[in-house]
Amino acid sequence: MNERSRVVIVGGGFAGLNACKGLRSEQRVEITLIDRRNHHLFQPLLYQVAMAGLSPAEIATPIRSLLSGQTNARVFQGEVRSVDFDRRIVAADFGEVPYDYLLLACGARHSYFGHNDWEPFAPGLKTIEQATEIRRRVLSAFEEAERSPDAGVRRRQLTFVVVGGGPTGVELAGAIGEMSRFTLARDFRNIDSKLARIFLVEAGPRILPMFSEAMSGRAMRDLENLGVQVWTSSRVSKIDSSGVEIGSERIEAATVLWAAGVEATRFATASELPTDRQGRVIVNPDLSVGEYRNVFVAGDQACFRHHSDRPLPGVAPVALQQGRFVAQAIVRDLNGQPRAEFQYVDKGQLATIGRSRAIATIGRWNFRGFFAWWVWLVVHIYYLTGFRNRFFVVVSWAWSYFTFRRGARLIVGKEWRNEGPRG
Repeated sequence: MNERSRVVIVGGGFAGLNACKGLRSEQRVEITLIDRRNHHLFQPLLYQVAMAGLSPAEIATPIRSLLSGQTNARVFQGEVRSVDFDRRIVAADFGEVPYDYLLLACGARHSYFGHNDWEPFAPGLKTIEQATEIRRRVLSAFEEAERSPDAGVRRRQLTFVVVGGGPTGVELAGAIGEMSRFTLARDFRNIDSKLARIFLVEAGPRILPMFSEAMSGRAMRDLENLGVQVWTSSRVSKIDSSGVEIGSERIEAATVLWAAGVEATRFATASELPTDRQGRVIVNPDLSVGEYRNVFVAGDQACFRHHSDRPLPGVAPVALQQGRFVAQAIVRDLNGQPRAEFQYVDKGQLATIGRSRAIATIGRWNFRGFFAWWVWLVVHIYYLTGFRNRFFVVVSWAWSYFTFRRGARLIVGKEWRNEGPRG
């Protein structure tokens, strides 16, 4: 080993960033963090960008600024193409980076269960680019309906289908229902936005299966109060440019959103590491991989199932705790101490259905309604990165709460080319 151990972290999400920060006072290591993007994204609030509640800058922070005061860390924007685990070298698009310790925390992408041809018609929600594209599609649908004289076209434009009854799907469906019935109700003259039809389609027997049946039922009733039609035990068989097929039934819809499943990134599935059916890397109790004790995998990319029959879920608290654990494991190695096993501390689950509507499970306690919504709000503000982001999110939410308005209703797409004046 070098005089300073070289730690390479691939991915600037919750796991990678917390591992890096966990080593900030350790001068025996030299950290290199590599990410395809230059920012850390607070994914739990990404749906708020998609639904015009927040702007991208309010939930994303440049990684360099987050680590600017950490003298033992450097940041490279780039894409990792492969890893030579025997030679201990990471090959990126800008060159090779040697390591003594490696943390892979590349996250996950959406899974279309073998139907990747559906993606152009039903975007997922994992990046800022996807969030702004969803925002463009949703707002453009109302604009198209406003200017069309054809009742059939208006009906199709005002029909929205969200596939997947997990937290992301529930939050998206609830936000569309709330937006159509409150935010946009005063903005249009030729259409009644409150007549928008929103479908939440779930293949399983109920939505939010990670909550109790009673809490799931409460969330379903809250969605229905916002005009969302919940279809359970309904498996999508086809998605195209004009709608969705569910068995023998078809829903004509201009906007379809995907929140039904995730899988590991292409880098994980292409590596020689052992993976599960979803392509997540199977890790040891200390988050190392197979025989490579100096290689760790954490966050959405890891399959950890050592204390239960099911792997840990791909949520922010898991990634955050695993990132901190990896930092501790490296320090223990440097101190000549044995490693511990990773123990996940479940602090509860939260899901919001709309303005003043949420459900929460913390230990044996269940909360719902306005109080659960306040718990959700406080927790998300607490975990946001940076004081500036916390301040602007509080201001944006306060404005939306008291005025029923959303301040980021901008339709932004690819570069707009025009031969004449905009009119």
